[in-house]
Amino acid sequence: MTDASLWIIDDDDSIRWVLEKAFANSRYKVRAFSDSDSFFNALEQQQPSVVMTDIRMPGDDGLVVLEKLKENYPGMPVVVMTAHSDLDTTVKAFQGGAFEYLPKPFDIDEALTTVDRALRHLAENRQRAQQPKTAKVPEIIGDAPAMQDVFRAIGRLSSSSVSVLLTGETGTGKELVARALHKHSPRAEEPFIALNMAAIPADLIESELFGHERGAFTGADKKRIGRFQQANGGTLFLDEIGDMPLPVQTRLLRVLAEGQFYPVGAHQPVEVDVRVIAATHRSLETLVEKGLFRDDLYHRLNVIRLKLPPLRKRQNDIPTLAEHFLETASEELGVAVKKLSKDALSILKAYEWPGNVRQLENTCRWLTVMAPGQRVGMDDLPDDIVHRENDKRELLSTPRERSESEPFEDWLGLLVDELKRLPDDSEAVLESYQRDFEKAALEHALNRFHGHKQKAALWLGWGRNTLTRKRKNLLK
Repeated sequence: MTDASLWIIDDDDSIRWVLEKAFANSRYKVRAFSDSDSFFNALEQQQPSVVMTDIRMPGDDGLVVLEKLKENYPGMPVVVMTAHSDLDTTVKAFQGGAFEYLPKPFDIDEALTTVDRALRHLAENRQRAQQPKTAKVPEIIGDAPAMQDVFRAIGRLSSSSVSVLLTGETGTGKELVARALHKHSPRAEEPFIALNMAAIPADLIESELFGHERGAFTGADKKRIGRFQQANGGTLFLDEIGDMPLPVQTRLLRVLAEGQFYPVGAHQPVEVDVRVIAATHRSLETLVEKGLFRDDLYHRLNVIRLKLPPLRKRQNDIPTLAEHFLETASEELGVAVKKLSKDALSILKAYEWPGNVRQLENTCRWLTVMAPGQRVGMDDLPDDIVHRENDKRELLSTPRERSESEPFEDWLGLLVDELKRLPDDSEAVLESYQRDFEKAALEHALNRFHGHKQKAALWLGWGRNTLTRKRKNLLK
């Protein structure tokens, strides 16, 4: 916008003079008004690109100006200025649709930068309004090889009602996959009921699952239908199955084997036809070894096992996921969609995402609310993501800067200790590191050659059969 215009409303002569001088040599044509009446009279003849308004003025104050502009000129960016900054005024300004809030006295450079961002915001909104609407992105997104394996499994299971065990770190999207398995199954028209074992007190899980009769225990003042009965004919998703108490595991095993159960306090069995999909971020094998999970129940649930990859193992999916979550957040909050700059996106792709896809979704929702401009820059990202990534980069760069006199073994030991801290009582540590290294190299090779197995195998120095076997064992 070469002919951008900036209109300023402030009853303080000195503020108007300073701002007019500050923008005199800029690309903006500036007009200044001492009150809102003269501003709205001029607005009937011409509209500015950006508005700066004071809050406290004679006549209509800045909040009223905001309200009228939002109603009659939606999309016009407004920067609010005030010498009386407090929480209530700030909240009201943003609720009224302010693009940014500048407490007086403000730095002139800050004002110039803010107005420039507001102008870019206007241009991006206009450009987006001219673009055709694109089709909605599906709920589960992923081009990474491990995600493609999940998609294929959902397809192969689409005509089946077999039990499925979903494993993977917290936040990897296990419930989404469970819903997809249900949606693409013969039970799609029947209920999908989800229950998180970790979110329910241990003494209430039995009643939640199987229901109870009136008077079955203290506080049971009416009959309750349990989740198994609610899911009859459909699918019951048991999240965090590793947290299920042993006595309830015994009852669950009986239901899976016999297709019936007794509600708490009941004398007549209830027959059900339910497909069970279980999920956990814990190692059920370890829990079985420790006697905390029934071996026979583990084998009953582990008919088909799908492992969901952590987000750090599918970096190339992050741009698509982030775009999807930003669009979803904009719809939820009723605001324009934010766009990520290249610098911001590179930080997000390099970040390790300990909370996985769920953390990325929450970050996109935070950016939609907190990032002031339409384009999200590196400085707009949450501090913990930027700082942690900077710390990681500093750590990774440190060994390259170390003196050549330092023994290689010492340098490697330091790097290994920092990058993957394992407990002192761990066993077969080298095997763990070697497996991680091979897995990372395999994923990198497949991504590098866009899934072409022969090229990836040649690049790694493996035979085609070796790559196929490693891919099955490492990326399962």
